[in-house]
Parts: sequence; C-alpha cells; structure tokens
Amino acid sequence: MIISHQHRFIFIKTVKTAGTSIEVYLSPHCAPGDILTPIQPPHQGHLPRNFGQFYNHFSAWGVRQAVPARIWDSYYKFCVERNPWDKTVSDFCMLRHRSKGALTFDAYLAKQQFCRSWELYTDSDNRTLLVDQVIRYENLNQELGELFPGLGIPWNGSLDVYAKSGYREDRKPYQEWYSDLQRDLIANVFSDEIREFGYEF
Repeated sequence: MIISHQHRFIFIKTVKTAGTSIEVYLSPHCAPGDILTPIQPPHQGHLPRNFGQFYNHFSAWGVRQAVPARIWDSYYKFCVERNPWDKTVSDFCMLRHRSKGALTFDAYLAKQQFCRSWELYTDSDNRTLLVDQVIRYENLNQELGELFPGLGIPWNGSLDVYAKSGYREDRKPYQEWYSDLQRDLIANVFSDEIREFGYEF
C-alpha cells in the first residue's frame, strides 16, 4: 500500500494483480515523507518508509479511517482487479510452487481459500467502491500509462518489474484448468467482481 503526499495518490494493493511490481516501480518516485508498506519477500528498489500502523494489503476502508478527511477526499485512490478465473489459477500456481509441487488444483479449490480483493477496495457494506479507479489487470500497461502521467509519475510504456512472477509454468489458457463445476464455483465466489466489472469465463 502506498500513500504519496508528493503525488497525492493512494494505492490500495490487491491480491495477484501485479501489486508488488507496481509498488517497486513507484517506490523511487515517492518522496521520503510518503508512506510505503513493506513487501515480502523484500525486493531491490523498493524502500518501505513511514508505514507505522499500515501494512501490505491494508484496505481502503481502513485507510479512510486512519487518515485525515482532507487527504482521503483530495487524493486519487486506485487499485487493480483481475479476471477471477485467471487470478485463481495464478494464485494456485504460486502456492503449488511453494509446496514444491505437492498441491493439486483440485485440493486448492477444495480448501476454498480464494484470493479475493473485493473487501480491500469497497466500503463496510461490501457493495460501494471506495476507490476512484479500478484498473483492469488485463489492460495494465495501457491504463497505468493513462494514469501515471496525470499523477506526475514518469512512464515509458511498461512497469519493467516482474516481482512474484514466474510461478505459472503451464501457460495453457485458464479456461482449460476448470471443469464445469469448478468454473461455476469461481463464478459464485467472485460474483461481486463479475457483476461489477463484467468478467466472463
């Protein structure tokens, strides 16, 4: 999570949406007095600072409660969201890597511990968006390229940072990972995101 007083923005870090790569990219463009929470594992080029009570996946609701109203109301707030079926496969591949290949996709889905981010950028009612923009992971470079210059952040067309990537060795389309029942399970779990952003299988 980042609160940049210099550039007047708040970045809410969601799960499996290039959040760490965005933080690493933004870190050198943030001022010494800005707030950047630590990332795990630490990444070269990212300098945590002034984070105090804040942590990595701090929610927008929590930030709104923690900062003065003048900051919350005037800073530009954004996050990133991703197709839930694709994001689920990405999360599984990371966890399978950490398990040294022991975890299966069926076992992962059976645990139903999914990488949802909806509550990170919505109000306490889990229906109202608290951020000004939800960037689509599928259009990441394009949308960041439209956003960053307006915030005074240099942009050369790409993050050029690939933190926490490389876990997905099997590059088959995400649709091929799912049975019909598994597809419907994800549709039910991520129904809010699908309804809000129009994601399709």
